[in-house]
Amino acid sequence: MTDQERKRTDLKLIATPFSYGDLVGYQESSIVSRTIIDKTEGTVTVFAFDEGQRLSTHSASFDALAEVIEGSGLFTIEGTDHEVSAGRQIILPANKPHAVSAVGRFKMALIMIRAK
Repeated sequence: MTDQERKRTDLKLIATPFSYGDLVGYQESSIVSRTIIDKTEGTVTVFAFDEGQRLSTHSASFDALAEVIEGSGLFTIEGTDHEVSAGRQIILPANKPHAVSAVGRFKMALIMIRAK
């Protein structure tokens, strides 16, 4: 791994077992995120949503895999709601409008692959 690659990977996590849920904590009235890998080919980011928080409707150029790791989240994809609970995943398709809402507190990992 080059020095540049290490700068885009959370050094504390390299070759160390971890749990996504332990990487971010809840903050009142906030969404907390921590990017653990950020490379040209894709990213891995962990989020903690406080109750009532949301990511407004948007789209991305690439597919993303969201894995709920604690609680449950409401994922709206092209106007259709999907409640996803801990241990389950949903694919957010490229170029399709989607939003994420927290009915209660929840955590998720988002893996975006930028390859076409």
